[in-house]
Amino acid sequence: MATLDLSQDVVSLTAALVDIESVSRAEAEIADAVEAALRPLPHLEVVRHGHTVVARTDLGRSERVVIAGHLDTVPLNDNLPSRLEGGVLHGLGTCDMKGGDAVILKLAATVPEPVRDVTYILYEAEEIEAVHNGLRLLAEARPDLMEADFAILMEPSNASVEAGCQGTLRVEVRTTGERAHSARSWRGVNAIHGAAEVLDRLNAHEPRRPVIDGLEYREGLNAVGISGGVAGNVVPDECVVTVNYRFAPDRSEAEAEAFVRELFAGYDVRLTDTSPGALPGLDRPAARAFVDAVGGEVAPKFGWTDVARFTALGVPAVNYGPGDPLYAHKQDEHVPVADIERCEQRLRTWLTGEAGA
Repeated sequence: MATLDLSQDVVSLTAALVDIESVSRAEAEIADAVEAALRPLPHLEVVRHGHTVVARTDLGRSERVVIAGHLDTVPLNDNLPSRLEGGVLHGLGTCDMKGGDAVILKLAATVPEPVRDVTYILYEAEEIEAVHNGLRLLAEARPDLMEADFAILMEPSNASVEAGCQGTLRVEVRTTGERAHSARSWRGVNAIHGAAEVLDRLNAHEPRRPVIDGLEYREGLNAVGISGGVAGNVVPDECVVTVNYRFAPDRSEAEAEAFVRELFAGYDVRLTDTSPGALPGLDRPAARAFVDAVGGEVAPKFGWTDVARFTALGVPAVNYGPGDPLYAHKQDEHVPVADIERCEQRLRTWLTGEAGA
């Protein structure tokens, strides 16, 4: 059985976590090691839910914050065990996101009296279908364990703050026609030609750029797929344009869907996938203190992350973690040692109230 020594420095702890293989749906060993390392700490209440481990302080502070990270990785690609070379730690999960997990564990072990109560969550199955996601399952079974004034998800962000996230939805916009032999095309109606108006509406669309908490979120509405056709000598009777809408977090999923349906009024529009955005909540006291402590320029998050699960519970959240997300899932996945150390030091400053509290 793997064990973790929380007295190690945060970089050594990262390497130890990386060397525990934890591909999605096989997180039992790493969750066992995390639980065993945290349970002896007298200042924490530890709860296990599946292969998700929650550790909480209960000091009666006026604010509670969540710091969360996932324990699973994508499948191996000849990139274990970890290796340290020239100030860079290489290996599966170093960037996404065991560097962040190590920071969580180190803080949980060594900050027994934070100025705000903290809930640390290390969860399973983020890299696969949402039905397995440990944070989703925890929110359904024990939403009380996710209650907070503010949350930090330690997704790789180059050790800088990316606030909130966009929502996303996909729809199929369907045009219909009538089949005919292409030699007698006037006897039919070409559904692919009919999709031209769908594309024209997309080309004419001016994306919103709303400012939320001082951050400009740029929306995107794009055709990402098109299908249609029967045979090389047949006028097609159906064409489907798949459209992806990345919407700013000031719109709910229902509002985003209503907007898309209105834009394509007159067409058969079928919703196939949707996930909510996440508000940054930078006006909250804990968030302001966090930004003061970590410094640097705050950017909006373009894309979707699990911070949206906190917003669904009324908890504003940001992404903040070591590593460049462009190296996540790559064979040469790696994280700069300086990023891990910077995240630990700045979060420690925030939790101990040395800046901005």
